[in-house]
Amino acid sequence: MLQENNRTEFKAELNDKLEKEIVAFLNNREGGVLYIGVDDEGKPVGVPDLDGTQLKIADRIKNNILPSTLGLFDIVSDRVDNVPVIKVLISSGLEKPYYIKKNGMSPSGCFIRMGTSSQPMTTTMIDSLYSKRIHTTLRNIPSPRQDLTFAQLKIYYQERGLELNEKFANSLELLTPDGKYNYIAYLLADENGVSIKVAKYAGTDKVDLIENEEYGYCSLIKATNQIMEKLKIENSTMAKVTSTKRIEKNLVDPIPMREAVINAIVHSDFSREIPPVFEIFSDRMVFTSYGGLIPGQSEQDFFSCSSMPRNRELMRVFKDVGLVEQLGSGMSRILKVYDKNIFKISEHFIKVEFPFSVPKEIAHAENSESDYLSHSHLKVKLDLMEYSRVMKYLEIPRSRKEIQSFCGYKSRDSFVKNILRPLIEAEKVGLLLPDKPNSPNQKYYKK
Repeated sequence: MLQENNRTEFKAELNDKLEKEIVAFLNNREGGVLYIGVDDEGKPVGVPDLDGTQLKIADRIKNNILPSTLGLFDIVSDRVDNVPVIKVLISSGLEKPYYIKKNGMSPSGCFIRMGTSSQPMTTTMIDSLYSKRIHTTLRNIPSPRQDLTFAQLKIYYQERGLELNEKFANSLELLTPDGKYNYIAYLLADENGVSIKVAKYAGTDKVDLIENEEYGYCSLIKATNQIMEKLKIENSTMAKVTSTKRIEKNLVDPIPMREAVINAIVHSDFSREIPPVFEIFSDRMVFTSYGGLIPGQSEQDFFSCSSMPRNRELMRVFKDVGLVEQLGSGMSRILKVYDKNIFKISEHFIKVEFPFSVPKEIAHAENSESDYLSHSHLKVKLDLMEYSRVMKYLEIPRSRKEIQSFCGYKSRDSFVKNILRPLIEAEKVGLLLPDKPNSPNQKYYKK
């Protein structure tokens, strides 16, 4: 049974205390969850009109609380003991103290979570929080350019069945207090100066750089999708064909990898114009974002899966276009598969290192017809079955012409580049005359 605690509150029905509870969680260091349709004892009583109630909740949170709460809450339908309820997820905000608009920044408007209840803040607490309020949010930093266009952003919204009207810049908080495009707008615009690097190295260190690609100078949403596609390709499946089956698994679990990419981008401190970096080594992937922990956030908070977005405006847009699901869900998906020691946290940076793994079922498969394939490292333009066929063919030494014909290549240069040389370099294929690599009598065999 559910129980109320510092991060969980129950309401049997929507009442006039909604704003108070939401404000208390916004001011709480770890945010919280408010259940509507669950009584004080944790017993589900249900919500008769789920859709209508959710709309009312969203409207009241957006209009009755200051500073802006956009990007800091999520409202979802849920079931407790198979009874329909509403779950309101609230992030800890950076612009504390949050307060009920009509009551102002006062003890009657500012609340904090204490144990299982929401209590009024003291004047001293309010003054202290206000003095620490972060003013350098991306929303308040003017865009380096003001001639911005947003065709890409509008397309991403349209793909989700959403339309951006002529007032979208205001509704998405893309304007500074004096009405100029802010840095969030700059990041989401069709053209900008922000570039995110994906670097690939031949070994386990940075000595031998083999690829250095940049994704950017466009909407951050487009760049994010491009990066995820690139990493998806690099996260190619490890496979082994046995006499009875084909066993496959990615080098890195794709769900945590995706969540880590999103986290690195959305939570990066772009105010210093230091974008995240994604690196691929022979044994791991490393994602680095600038900014370290958010002020007031501890490592315990970071790993608790409570949401404290550095850039809530970006978080809101990424959620709108389907890149982010529920608040705080990304970290839980990562920690469900990997231990927290994959994270390296320093004063200014957060790194997540995903080690490549060879699944036990692949490592111990018997009666193999092929060796391990990792197309991230073995750049052979053959699919797995073709590769197996070629390896079978090379159990008897063959000439270059014979192998080329067998693979269906007309061009000698293309065949050598795409098939023969990678197989030799990967030590899958050997030369009968290793001391005479260019001999006309040269033949090749499966090692």
